[in-house]
Formats: sequence, C-alpha cells, structure tokens
Amino acid sequence: MPGPIFAFLADDHARLDALLTRATAAPDRIDAEAYRELRAGLLRHIAMEEKVLFADARARRGGEHLPVTRQLHADHAAIASILVPPPTHALIATLRQILVEHNPLEEGPGGLYEACEALAGAEVPALLARMHAIPPVRVAEPLDEPRIHEHIARMVAARTPAA
Repeated sequence: MPGPIFAFLADDHARLDALLTRATAAPDRIDAEAYRELRAGLLRHIAMEEKVLFADARARRGGEHLPVTRQLHADHAAIASILVPPPTHALIATLRQILVEHNPLEEGPGGLYEACEALAGAEVPALLARMHAIPPVRVAEPLDEPRIHEHIARMVAARTPAA
C-alpha cells in the first residue's frame, strides 16, 4: 500500500497533469495562466525530489544514489529546460512525452517513492514535512533565444539512453 510520500507526490503529479491538460485544451492557443501554474508547480515538484528525496535516499545509502536517480536527474534537467522559453505546442508535446515516461519511474512498483519510503522508515513524516517546507519556486519570465532551444535539444537527447 502506498505511503504518505507516494500519496503526496502522486497527487501533485495529478494536479500538474490537470494543469498541463488545461494549458493545452484549446488547439489554437495555450492558456497562459494554467501554463504559469504548471511551470511553477513542476519546478517546485522537482525541487522537492532533488533537494529532499534524492538527498535523503543518498544519505541513507551511505552516499550512494538509488539506481533510478541518474535517469530522473536527466529527466528533470530536460523538463526544466523546456520550461525556459515561451510555450509552444511542440515543446509541450515533448514535455508531455517525457512525463509519460518519467512518472512511472517514480510511482511504479519499486519506483522512487516506494524506495524512499522504505529507506526512511519511521522518519517518513519528517521527510514529508521537509518536502512541504520547500517554498514556491520563483519563476523567471520566459526567455526565447536560439541557444535555449539548442540546450533543450541537448537535455532531451541526454535523457535518452544510447542505443
């Protein structure tokens, strides 16, 4: 049975998915308010995982990362880079595809959330409190330059294991 960390973060995934759906509901435009909320929410979610979950799991494993962490770091880097320029339907489609592949690594059986809860044991409530304490992320205005799109392409390519 999923524990409180799983429930909290899976619920946040559902909230973010709803914002993504709302942002792209109209085929001819992107809902700016929903997208702003999505950007801020995704960046805070990533911060909770990177700063709290990954760090805690690594500390409990004597400095060794969970095996899934490498892929999740790469996914987070790609997601964060996609959120830099103004949104387009093409960028959002890439974001959606990454999330479709990413979320099961966290929520699936034996995924990140389950592993972190097992490692934390009786300290799950304290770990959850640390995640709740992560403040909202200050989100800069979108920036659109060719170098940003080149960076996005590199980050997306880096998350895909070499064939």
